[in-house]
Amino acid sequence: MSTGISSFHPCGHPTNRPGRRALRAAAGLVVLALGIPASAQSPAPIPPPKTYECLHAPKPLHIDGKLDDPAWKSAPWTTDFVDIEGPSRPTPRFRTRTKILWDAQYLYIGAELEEPELKATLTQHDSVIFHDNDFELFLKPPTNTHGYFEFEINALNTSWDLFLDKPYLEQGHADNSWDIPGLKTAVALNGTLNHPGDLDKGWTVEIAIPWTSFASRLPVTAPAAGDTWRINFSRVEWKAGQPKEDNWVWSPQGVVNMHVPEKWGYLHFRGER
Repeated sequence: MSTGISSFHPCGHPTNRPGRRALRAAAGLVVLALGIPASAQSPAPIPPPKTYECLHAPKPLHIDGKLDDPAWKSAPWTTDFVDIEGPSRPTPRFRTRTKILWDAQYLYIGAELEEPELKATLTQHDSVIFHDNDFELFLKPPTNTHGYFEFEINALNTSWDLFLDKPYLEQGHADNSWDIPGLKTAVALNGTLNHPGDLDKGWTVEIAIPWTSFASRLPVTAPAAGDTWRINFSRVEWKAGQPKEDNWVWSPQGVVNMHVPEKWGYLHFRGER
């Protein structure tokens, strides 16, 4: 059975929560203090950051979570997500991939997540969404600052948006008071949510972020053809009986820490066709 859940982004409330990937990366400093050999600490080599050629949408997309707008047909899929640490780690159990488009008003993100058991519990905006299985976006415009943006969403279409002035390990702070004005999100479910007795196929996500939404935190304007931003995507997946979550990403980080923007992929904006 297929169900759609869609809404405009609701107003949230300010909170201040550290990122779990940053905490785990900080724990690596304790490893150094304990005198563990450097060979045991070094991450495996990873390939260079990936690149995505972002096509211009011919007209505004209808955001319903289904990815059936004609404009999506011309947009290429990213490569399938891999483990956050890189290809030397096990291949993710379920497939994840995304598409990206843009126009003068919006950045459009479409994601497809294979999932045999659809589940989500969090319904309050700006909850710690990665406590559920989720899809995440990390975006850094080309400004002369260290600031960047993060967005997370679950299968209930509950979201968490925040701005970081710089990465946590550089003493950065998460600003949860940043809510994306004019944001549109929708989720479509290919299965039944929170019904463990059946086999589901997965869920798809559509996101439309207005370019104007960034200006309250950084001097950002809409991109022009030929511009390049930094971007990455993450999927958190919890497995029953497993104490730690799986982190699957588009462009691998080499470490369990999404907050290293220089390891994110490159988003190249193409002109109108």
